[in-house]
Amino acid sequence: MKSFPSILFYSLIFLFGSCAYTTKVTDGATAIDRKQYSVAIPLLKSEFRKAKRRSEKGKVAEDLALAYVRTGKDEEAIEWYTQAYNNGRGVEALKGKAAAQKRLELYDEAIETYTELGNEIGSKYEFRKDILGAELAQGWLAEEFKAFEVEPVEFNSAQSDYAPTGYSNGQLVITSDRRETTGDATYAWTGGNFADLFLVDPRSGAVDPFDSRVNSVAHEGVASFSKDYQQMVFTRCDGGKREDAFCGLYFSERQGDVWSIPEHLPFVTEGENYLHPALSANGQTLYYSARTEDGWGGYDLFVVQKDNIGVWGEPKMLGRSINTSQNEQFPFLDGDTLYFASDGHLGMGGLDIFEVHPLANGSWSSPRNLKPPLNSGADDFGYYLERQQLADGVMATGYFSSSRPGGKGSDDIYRFQQRPLPPPPPVDETKPIVYRNVLDVYVVTDILEDPTNPASKVLGRRPIENASLTIWTGKDEKNVNTNEEGKLSLVLRNDKTYRFRASEEGYLNQEAIFSSRGLTQDPANPEQRYELEIPLDKIFENREIVLENIYYDLDESFIREDAKPSLNELVEIMKLNPDINIELGSHTDCQGTDAYNQRLSQERAASAVQYLIDEGIDAGRLVAKGYGEEVPAVDCVCNRCTDEEYQRNRRTTFRILK
Repeated sequence: MKSFPSILFYSLIFLFGSCAYTTKVTDGATAIDRKQYSVAIPLLKSEFRKAKRRSEKGKVAEDLALAYVRTGKDEEAIEWYTQAYNNGRGVEALKGKAAAQKRLELYDEAIETYTELGNEIGSKYEFRKDILGAELAQGWLAEEFKAFEVEPVEFNSAQSDYAPTGYSNGQLVITSDRRETTGDATYAWTGGNFADLFLVDPRSGAVDPFDSRVNSVAHEGVASFSKDYQQMVFTRCDGGKREDAFCGLYFSERQGDVWSIPEHLPFVTEGENYLHPALSANGQTLYYSARTEDGWGGYDLFVVQKDNIGVWGEPKMLGRSINTSQNEQFPFLDGDTLYFASDGHLGMGGLDIFEVHPLANGSWSSPRNLKPPLNSGADDFGYYLERQQLADGVMATGYFSSSRPGGKGSDDIYRFQQRPLPPPPPVDETKPIVYRNVLDVYVVTDILEDPTNPASKVLGRRPIENASLTIWTGKDEKNVNTNEEGKLSLVLRNDKTYRFRASEEGYLNQEAIFSSRGLTQDPANPEQRYELEIPLDKIFENREIVLENIYYDLDESFIREDAKPSLNELVEIMKLNPDINIELGSHTDCQGTDAYNQRLSQERAASAVQYLIDEGIDAGRLVAKGYGEEVPAVDCVCNRCTDEEYQRNRRTTFRILK
């Protein structure tokens, strides 16, 4: 991987704010915190040379490795992750090193590092998919016949060029942060410009800025057009004068030789990121990638329809055969075949390009990895199919984007030709196809850096062997146990909702749900496997556990709306574990008098307890305790505490009493 400008369009949550790229920073940690990775590198190198303590060297080295990853320099990142590990940074440094090795296709080294990681944390389970992916990639690279021939295009720049899509008269529209972008601000993440859309003539190599009504001083990119090129949807990331910026989808129509002022699509929710539109030929269907609270983790793919009078409907998330707990992005629609990039399905390292098509039962086929040389250990994404069924044995031509080494500068655009592979062995069509969807349920628990402290860093997860599982399917109930790998394999019935409750001595019970509605029935792959993790928290009696995101208004004790999700989670824990009693504690910072802080904290703890009672929890299981300022999380001199230290001391906690 070379550089990371395209990360703006596939893995950010907070992009930038006016402070983030105009305020000068003078130390590496601040630059990392503000995502000014290009600024951070020289500062951190200087700080590493000056560092005297081993712990200090390790922290600076790990930050420096991250900065190199974020600016696409994995070779340097591996060196600094090694330095970080040698200076006591532990498994996090090894994880970063292994991922960088995989992106560089150093698969033997990556497997060795992942194996070392499993041994270090005491769980082979945690990195089994990483090792399997590396082994698969080695096998794909060794295959004699390859379906694709790829080469970089001439119009790549020394900056970042990616996400090509077709336009009128054989032209392309690409995303780039090359020097000709709108505005003169520098994006401190990369040290480059803010991205714009550009119009490319592949025959002459001419590259010109796209319409000035579309491009702005913010980030624009990843456009998609209707078949007649009269409608477009694209991504814009802009926070205005807010500290945090988010990416949204914008719509524009062609008006003669210019495009209309872009309008925000109506279904886009404020405070969430929407990226990578893929418009159908008739402009009535839109696929896109988004990171939402209701998703399955990372970015997921969604589809939304427009009705006959031009009103967009309610977006729907694509099914589990496509979306994973990681990132699915950059969709491209060719007829009814969908291409997308993912780092959640088994692949070669970073994002890989996959292909799916619709099946007769309304589901999608299982994702097919397009393999090397189209895919590599780096990020491969932004697939665009140009033409099909050409002469001379060429099935199709098109373009894609990649951050693989050897390009002109940053992310680059590559042209491909697809050729037919030798026919597969004949299939006995007289045998009926037997479809099986298998769910592997794992009951797991966190591996803590300090096994006696629930607040310590989580190093990974390990399976719990012989854990109890109760399974409900409608009115049917079954009790089983996991095997020595903490796993239960279950053959799913179609169109059913499965509810699982996992339990084990010394752990809090937990539930999970899995639906078999709309799962794949792919004749090419009749058996599909899915995974469900049910994490159990170890019971630590009389140990404080902080409830996140519970805040109160100044001098007030009522429960705010933004505090309810955390308290609702606690309600569920209490309902699933009827034998536990808890103390709900409230803590203040040291500002104000002792008496005032004691009274306010007791009122706040009582409000939290009352909320649980109102949600159906027996009052006899709950104790409200106001601690005032007596038990700070951070012991600092009061008038010298930082805002962060004050905030850490203002907290709501619970502890299990029995």
